[in-house]
Amino acid sequence: MTFLNMVIYGNPLERWALALLATIALAIILRLMLRLIQRRIERLADRTKTGLDDLLVDLMRRTKWWFLSLESAYVSTILLDLPGAADQAARTAAMLVLIFQAGFWGVGLLDYIIRTRLDQEKAEKDAAGTTTVSALGYVARVALWVVVLLLILQNAGVEVTALIASLGVGGVAVALALQSTLGDLFASLAMVLDQPFVLGDFIIVGDYMGTVENIGLKTTRIRSLSGEQIVFSNSDLLNSRVRNYKRMFERRVVFGFGVVYDTSPDTLSEIGAWVKAIIEDLDQTRFDRAHFSAFGDFSLNFEVVYYVLNSDYNFYMDIQQTINIALYRKLASEGVEFAFPTHTILLPDRGQRPTDAGGGSPQPA
Repeated sequence: MTFLNMVIYGNPLERWALALLATIALAIILRLMLRLIQRRIERLADRTKTGLDDLLVDLMRRTKWWFLSLESAYVSTILLDLPGAADQAARTAAMLVLIFQAGFWGVGLLDYIIRTRLDQEKAEKDAAGTTTVSALGYVARVALWVVVLLLILQNAGVEVTALIASLGVGGVAVALALQSTLGDLFASLAMVLDQPFVLGDFIIVGDYMGTVENIGLKTTRIRSLSGEQIVFSNSDLLNSRVRNYKRMFERRVVFGFGVVYDTSPDTLSEIGAWVKAIIEDLDQTRFDRAHFSAFGDFSLNFEVVYYVLNSDYNFYMDIQQTINIALYRKLASEGVEFAFPTHTILLPDRGQRPTDAGGGSPQPA
């Protein structure tokens, strides 16, 4: 018996060598064809605005070389006369590789859908939609790989039903051990779906305030006004009272001032009208009321309420500054003085009356 006539698993070595050469040749041909098609589609994608050709290019880039090689090896088994068990093992291996490669293609498809949706949300400047799409995309990727893993186990001969049942029992113990972490995870999903705030919102939580930078699975990070990053656990944040200033459509402003007691009643009755005229002359403001509200310890107090039809804080401060300056000029032109803390001290008269003619003790005045 010559060396090439040696029989391995029912096939001579010559036939095994022929199958190996066929595997290598088929893998090289498939690789070259894939690159050729990919380059042509890339040139086509540069001339079109549709995203489908970009999707095809991305899926080709995600095609793994080991997938082409192993599938080529399976196709080459037609040159061999394998026993039933070996042939079944080859089929199973080819199916497992195909499922695993399909997982990469599925991730590419999800990335394309998420990227397209994110571009639409950014074009519409919808931060809430961007946050939701990003979070749901992460969940979809995890779910996809879980399905791929279950399919691989099922095709490998593992009883998936019994495995899921046993994992359910163990999951209870894991859930009890990771109760805090899972609480933060579900709080993250609740915030993404309910959207009490999104990326870019300015929020106040207790004594802390800042702009939302990141909403993670366990923590949420905000950038404070002084520059440092503040990290909240999602469960604590979800149970807190959050004030979201980004959702403010208009700002209600209440401010007061006082004038001196020497102001005449007629002038007091005119001050409210002066304030109203000042506010109504400004853009993006709505006057509500201005009243002589109280007699203070050293001033006659006025209370003014108006609305700024813009949520930006700097814009509100510019409006308030304009009102303050205009009010100061108006009162100065009308001869009305702003009150400031003063105290009047009354001293009793210590003089004495002259004594009577008959004498006697002097009497106090």
